[in-house]
Amino acid sequence: MFSRVLKLAIAALSVAVSAYAQIAAPAPQAAQASAAQPVRIAMIEGLSGPLGNAGEAVHRNLVWAIERVNARGGLQLDLRRYDSKGQTEEALAALRAAIDDGARFIMQGNSSSVAAALIDAIDKHNERDPARRVLFLNYSAVDPILTNEKCSFWHFRFDAHADMRMAALMRVLQEDRTVRSVYLIGQDYSFGQAVLREARRQLGALRPDIQIVGEELHPIGRVKDFLPYAQKIKARTAEVRGTSAVITGNWGNDLTLLIKAAREAGYDGKFYTFYGNALGAPAALGAAGVGQVVAVADWLPNVPGAQSEVFYRAFRERFPRPEDDYVHMRMQLMMETLAQAIQKAGSTDATAVARALEQADVTLSGQRGRMRAGDHQFQQPLVVGVMARQAGDGEKDGVKFDVEGSGYGFRVIRQLKAEQAEQPTTCQMVRP
Repeated sequence: MFSRVLKLAIAALSVAVSAYAQIAAPAPQAAQASAAQPVRIAMIEGLSGPLGNAGEAVHRNLVWAIERVNARGGLQLDLRRYDSKGQTEEALAALRAAIDDGARFIMQGNSSSVAAALIDAIDKHNERDPARRVLFLNYSAVDPILTNEKCSFWHFRFDAHADMRMAALMRVLQEDRTVRSVYLIGQDYSFGQAVLREARRQLGALRPDIQIVGEELHPIGRVKDFLPYAQKIKARTAEVRGTSAVITGNWGNDLTLLIKAAREAGYDGKFYTFYGNALGAPAALGAAGVGQVVAVADWLPNVPGAQSEVFYRAFRERFPRPEDDYVHMRMQLMMETLAQAIQKAGSTDATAVARALEQADVTLSGQRGRMRAGDHQFQQPLVVGVMARQAGDGEKDGVKFDVEGSGYGFRVIRQLKAEQAEQPTTCQMVRP
């Protein structure tokens, strides 16, 4: 009996070591150089200003993913960063500079309006200058229009779009019969508008009994004091008996400041969020957020499974500072997909790599994603989590991993397979 248990333990340890080796690439100085010419990648993102923390979080994810690819050998990726300051004109200038610098793969995500402008600019550039065609890999810009009416052969999205994320949240809200009123608030640009529009539609279809007591859009990245908004939310939701909820797609400091203001105003309702699982939001709410803040994501640190745990521990080992704790599985899959496509195409020619990307099917640490050729929308599982305390003595529903050293993390309450999260598209793809 002891021998059999020992053998099982050794086998489990072997699986863990193998999984760790798959994702725990060494730091840049330890990675082996390749004789091949490095493939230049340009990250165009807001790295300064009020939403700069979100851009820096992206950069850490891309660095880690590239270290893993480079450590395997056979392909060397070279990441260069360009600060758009969150502005469309700055992003377009950065695009021109990146192309002149030799980049053929452009990555951006933290603004759907910027992404839309980049798609238009890249479409025109690729038509005008076929010898220097580029591809746009989008990791976070989730306005549904980008893979529907504005779909482009040169654009690939690796995040679930806003309607997909909202549908996942609604699967939880639909069953939460305590919620009787909802306040909708978002950032005043294409993505924020899309979130509110889809929230109205899905609430009407799935929970017509819920009263929408307020709807508001605010300037993105410019509000310093959300207390007036929070006081209005509290007053409006108090007019309806029962539990209330805020639905928001806010991200970065716009979410953190909103949540802080809600706590200061004494709002005790729930938050259904797209990005409430990090970047200061859990720490801002503290104990008041336990059981009250819901977030949807492509992956969360407390997703059950040994491979998921090994993946997360490897990231925390690479970036040990608590404030650097925001790992995106989709960004890791994006880089794995690009590496796979370049190697399959046998070149960095944008057209050849795009055709390989259309057929991409990639797995990392138990998470699988595939690219849908019809609209270039990545299809992957989604999860919904609720904020909880980190496990400790007497903590019945505690989670193993907290967020940013806050003592609070997210317990997974719903998992959707890729085919459950998938939605139809209206894309009319024009191919070269």
